[in-house]
Amino acid sequence: MGERSSLEPGKATGQRDVGAVVHAIGILRYLSMATTPLGVAAIARGTGISVSTCFNILRTLARARYVSFHEKDKTYALGLAVAELAAGLLGMSHAELLQPELQQLALKYEMIIVLWRVTEDGHIVLIDRAYSPAAVRVEMAIGIRLPMLVGAVGRCVAAALALKQDELRQRFAALRWQSPPSFEAYWADVQAARQNGWSIDSGHLYRGLTTIAALVTDQEGRPRFGISGITITAQYDPTVSPRLGAELRDLAELTGKALFPRPLPDSE
Repeated sequence: MGERSSLEPGKATGQRDVGAVVHAIGILRYLSMATTPLGVAAIARGTGISVSTCFNILRTLARARYVSFHEKDKTYALGLAVAELAAGLLGMSHAELLQPELQQLALKYEMIIVLWRVTEDGHIVLIDRAYSPAAVRVEMAIGIRLPMLVGAVGRCVAAALALKQDELRQRFAALRWQSPPSFEAYWADVQAARQNGWSIDSGHLYRGLTTIAALVTDQEGRPRFGISGITITAQYDPTVSPRLGAELRDLAELTGKALFPRPLPDSE
């Protein structure tokens, strides 16, 4: 069974979505993860769409060349029109692709939203940021480099790496914070990050700043990017944390699926 579309009619934004469009998106996403062309029955099972509805949508998509129909074995795959749509994205960096999402969150929550790259040598490097022009903001320079286990992003990285407590304690001892948390508090935060998909740092990495973050992982679960919102603690409403954390988590999950797709197992 594959993943269903993240959109459901009437549930995505609190407004009513068009069911046929939602189903068509789900079908295209499902085909994008398939390693071989699939028949209608397999697509219907994987997307949770009825066979008759799936067939009608596939037939429409085939006429518009968004899917291709293989007459010999009655299967479907992505078509040329999808490549035509994607052509505008080719050559864009990951940061450029994510910038509109970062900007939207920055405006919504009136804080700086930062994109970090997790490097192979155990650090995070700031590669992009977005501001709300209406808010008093923190300045974060492109190129800032930090150990990958510090701050809110670091707690998420530690959760993704699933390090043993003794090993994490040893690595934690080498980290530098302006106001260090106890290891016990840090360990509890890592467990919460594993459960919730996001984490928070309240004045530990930098005094007076609150950071909420989520992690983008690849298909093997390896940390690749961090996305964090950073604001001045005195100006921050703590009740916003769960909402912002959930939005960062959802964006990170969507980004991971888009940049590092997980192929479906071969289906008959």
